[in-house]
Amino acid sequence: MQKSFSYIFHPIFMPLIGVLFYFYKSPRFIPLPLVQSKLVPIIILTLILPILVNVLLKAIGKVESIELKTTEERIIPLIVYCIILLIVIKRIITPFEFIELYYFFLGVFGSTLASIVLNMLKFKVSIHMLAISGILMFFIGLSVHFGINILGSIALVIFIMGAVATSRLRLKAHNANEVFMGCLIGIAPQLMLIPRWL
Repeated sequence: MQKSFSYIFHPIFMPLIGVLFYFYKSPRFIPLPLVQSKLVPIIILTLILPILVNVLLKAIGKVESIELKTTEERIIPLIVYCIILLIVIKRIITPFEFIELYYFFLGVFGSTLASIVLNMLKFKVSIHMLAISGILMFFIGLSVHFGINILGSIALVIFIMGAVATSRLRLKAHNANEVFMGCLIGIAPQLMLIPRWL
């Protein structure tokens, strides 16, 4: 049950969740063709491509499973993900079209970069907590920015955060320090960048 929960809220889904929530809640009129032109490459780049990279890395013996249990296994996938995020920032989501999403992805990039550094220092950060806490800060920022009441969504994310943290600890995938650090480096970049688009 705990393991299934971790897969449902895998970090790989979080950027897409942020984008979908933005397009759903934004009070601006955004033409459907424009939404589709952003969603399709984001799904391919942030969801399908990382899965294919992990399958390839597993096939050549660089990783044992999608869980990436050791710090050494995490470095290559995280570097690849940073490159993917740079492509999204440079080519898909520009600050001139969607400034909120641009800084959201920039924050995700910052969190991923911090995770790489910590993994190189042999500290295994909880990427699950990194992802869900980043989403929380983005939702709070959107609520303030657009002046909309999304307390229900924010409360749901906080509940999921608690459930994810409990799941990671019970599965012994992380200790309390790794869960806390994941939460911190998920929140910090988003929090620092929010003033740029509020």
